[in-house]
Amino acid sequence: MAEIKSTLELAMERTKKIGISEKERKEIKQKEIGQKVNALSHRYMQGHLSLNEILREMEKMDEKTQTIAKETLVSQWIDALSLKNEDERLLKGIESLRHRTTDQLKEKHHQLLSQYRREEEKIKEKVRAQLTEALKREGIHGSAVELNIEASPLWKKEGENLDHLYSSKLEEIKEALRSL
Repeated sequence: MAEIKSTLELAMERTKKIGISEKERKEIKQKEIGQKVNALSHRYMQGHLSLNEILREMEKMDEKTQTIAKETLVSQWIDALSLKNEDERLLKGIESLRHRTTDQLKEKHHQLLSQYRREEEKIKEKVRAQLTEALKREGIHGSAVELNIEASPLWKKEGENLDHLYSSKLEEIKEALRSL
């Protein structure tokens, strides 16, 4: 009597003849590595994963994969440096994966961040004074008035100017980190 085959069995027989090329295999592996590295990077930046845990994960990889993963992580962390966040964690990770000290660049970054924040506060005070004065002219004043400075078009314009001025300095630090 003839054997009745399921749809799954028929599909499996057909796919046996179809193979994955070496190029496709490499692309799949690269994609898997990329996903794993992105996950490690994200978890590290969020503080859910320690640097030691990342290093342990990397020890499980072969040498070529490990090199790609390290360079990808370093690149992502350098790109993530900003004027809005404390980036000590990222700088420490970059330093560790590169096996080089970045003390001068860390100090330069810290100074830039401090200077940026001082300027930002000065601008906020300036905008606050201008908004308060504008409201007084309209007859709105008193201790119950709370200003939403961040929603002000004046703040947005001044903040963009400040960001533009300091982002070029931040890019210099990023480039120096990339060339380590």
